[in-house]
Amino acid sequence: MIAQSSSAHGSILIPMHTLFVVLILLAPPPLKPWLMRTLLGARVGRNVRVGWFAGISARHIAIGDESDIRALTFISCHGDVIIGRYSIISSFVLVYGAADLIIGDHAYIGPQTFINCDECVRIGNYSALGARCMVYTHGSFFPYTEGYWVKFGPVTIGDYVWCAAGVFIHPGVTIGDHVFINSRSVITRDVASGDVVEGFPAQTVTTMNRLKRSMSPRRRDAAARRILDHFVDLGVRRELRLAVEQRDGQVAFRYRGRKYRLLCIPSDGAPPSFDNGPACHIVALVTRPDWTPPTGAPIYPLDLIAYRTPRSNDPVHHALRTFLMRYYGVQVEYSDAAK
Repeated sequence: MIAQSSSAHGSILIPMHTLFVVLILLAPPPLKPWLMRTLLGARVGRNVRVGWFAGISARHIAIGDESDIRALTFISCHGDVIIGRYSIISSFVLVYGAADLIIGDHAYIGPQTFINCDECVRIGNYSALGARCMVYTHGSFFPYTEGYWVKFGPVTIGDYVWCAAGVFIHPGVTIGDHVFINSRSVITRDVASGDVVEGFPAQTVTTMNRLKRSMSPRRRDAAARRILDHFVDLGVRRELRLAVEQRDGQVAFRYRGRKYRLLCIPSDGAPPSFDNGPACHIVALVTRPDWTPPTGAPIYPLDLIAYRTPRSNDPVHHALRTFLMRYYGVQVEYSDAAK
């Protein structure tokens, strides 16, 4: 469908699709998912957020539940754009090209990242491009007809891949699963699964198996305690500037007129008591398999075994869930239960 407008120099034909995309770019964020469904026929999941002056133009658009496209990001592909569940595309990201962009679940695209999609770009589940990464599927400048080179090729990034800030990926590269690429590396050839690479051009320096620890129940308990202590120090004391009381491994404070307790539910031993009554909100990191919260007080467990948590509007629960992802790479999905 074409919209026609007139001017002193004649008629200007504007595709309706372009008008719809511009309208969505300018619309308030709460309206954008509905407008994308209505005007562009997009499949937009539950609780998808699209920020100010952010938008997508593509042949087909699908965005999974709980995904977040932040302000001032624009994606323009002549192919399909498919974004999985719980994925985040940060601000100031630019994507353009003639082919598809396919992003898996729990993926992250850092701020000021640039992706060229003249050939298909696939980014797997639980994979991340740090700030200011660049992905190219087409590389040429000098005239090919004069004998200079040109290169086209899709880029595939596997599952559980972390490209740190400033990584540059050349056309035609395939990166396997469980890979770490250090900052400012230049990837000119395929990277095998399990490798750790860095440099220009990037070379394998070790493997993920050598860096990754095996996690016993005791180590998982210690990790949960470290995360909680860090959250109390950074999120509660420094950011919120709240006074806290620590006793018996639990942290108590007041926020927005509510009493809170933060604690860990370890893998074994006697569970902590919950005797502060229904007026106290409890947020817990849980490393005990199949633990069931008691009835009574409002309890918001973040299960670090199943990586599930109940949906809630509680600000401290939300802040700790965000802290887990931002600082420790722990992504916790919402369970069906809502509070």
